[in-house]
Parts: sequence; structure tokens; C-alpha cells
Amino acid sequence: MVDWFNDKFPLAGKLVKKRFFIYLSYNGSAYHGWQMQPNGISVQEVLVKALSTVLRIDIEITGAGRTDSGVHARLMVAHFDFEAEIKTEQLTVKLNSMLPNDIAIYTIREVKTDAHARFDAISRRYEYHIVNSKSVFRNGLAARFAENLDMDKMNEAAATLFEFSDFTSFSKLHTDVKTNNCVIKHAKWDKKEDELIFTIEADRFLRNMVRAIVGTLLEVGRGKLSTDEFRKIIEAKNRCKAGVSVPACGLFLIDIQYPKEIFVM
Repeated sequence: MVDWFNDKFPLAGKLVKKRFFIYLSYNGSAYHGWQMQPNGISVQEVLVKALSTVLRIDIEITGAGRTDSGVHARLMVAHFDFEAEIKTEQLTVKLNSMLPNDIAIYTIREVKTDAHARFDAISRRYEYHIVNSKSVFRNGLAARFAENLDMDKMNEAAATLFEFSDFTSFSKLHTDVKTNNCVIKHAKWDKKEDELIFTIEADRFLRNMVRAIVGTLLEVGRGKLSTDEFRKIIEAKNRCKAGVSVPACGLFLIDIQYPKEIFVM
């Protein structure tokens, strides 16, 4: 997978570190989230093993963020370093042949050596999928919520998210982040066939933030909370005031954007 010179003479000459972004998708049902951990298999662990096997050297991978156990990604980005040329198309094919069917590589792109998959991201977009009735074809890929929901009221409440930057009320407790501030750029419910889909985009997200927002908006849709009460929950900066987090199975990371300047060619 490397160029012929480094393939045959891996220690010869001066090695120059190169950094690559790897774009992938995964069904998170079988994994304990993205991040490597001691108590369960993770997407990161599976990808590290595959890359290290193909490139014949221990590889470290840094993801654009962490998805929780059971959360899916239509597009995740991670970076890794390698001290040789890489034929990215061939590496993509090789990795896809080795990885399980619930993880797929889209493409691999060279970036500047100081580019960072997490810290250089300028926006992230998630979707949350809800079905009203039992569906064997969406089992594990959408949450079931049997009650009737007022989508207009939920969108009215969702619009208030743009008024705030501190989302402590929707953050998992006792995290190690320095700030709970985020800039939300888009938040809207749409109906597609028999699904309700909530799409939200921000510069960054807190742990459990999307699932907590959705759980609280569902209370609005059920008529249990008003838009003004939803606004007061945000103002309280207290996780205990917000609704319960919805199941992980309905959540998808669908896009991550980066500035064009960080890419090579």
C-alpha cells in the first residue's frame, strides 16, 4: 500500500510524516461507541487494527469526536499519520475488504501535517430518526415513539435554540470540557414518509446533547411543555430540568465540514 521504495526499504532515507483524513461510515449497533475503551469493542479499535495490519506498523487514529454506544455515522472523519507515500485509492479498497460489513471507508485524503480531525472541524450535523409504529426494516436505525406529536410546536421550540450559546441543560453531567458553549446553525423537524427526522447543525456538540434536546422537544410535541417552558429549561443551565435522553439507535452523525485550506491538493 506504500510506494515501492518505502515498501522494500522501510528504514532507508529520510522519512517525512504525512497526515491523512479518513472518511468513513458505520452502523453503531454492535459497538460501544467510536472511542477505544477497555470494556467493549469500538469502531476506533476495529479501524486501528485494520490500518495497522495493512500498513504493517502501529497506527494511531484521532476521530472528529465521540459517538456513544449504539449511535451511527453516515460520515465520520478521523486522522492518522504515516511516514511514507500512500496510494489512497488502493488503501481504501484494501481496508474495505478487511473491515466488517458495518464499517465502510469512503475515501482517504492527504491534509497538512498540523490538520486535526477534531479541532479543525467548523461544523457537525446530526439527524435523529423517529418512527410511529413498529418497523422491522428500521429496527436499530430509528427510535419508536407511538404517541402523536405536534411537529409545528416542536419546530417552534427548536427555533429558540438559536437564541442561546450555553447548553449546560443538555450536557451529560461531569464531563471534562472547558465550556458548554455551542453555536447552533440549524435545528428543524421534518416528516419523510412515516418518519420524523430532527436535523441539527452546530460548530460543536456536548456529550449527549442531541439526544437530550430531542427528548425535551418530544415533551413539547406531546403537549407536556410549552415553547416558553422549553426556553426556561435552557436558561436554567441545569441538566435535571431537561427531558430524558432518547435512545441512541435513532441518532446519526451525517456530516462534518472543514476549511478547504487544510487539504493537500
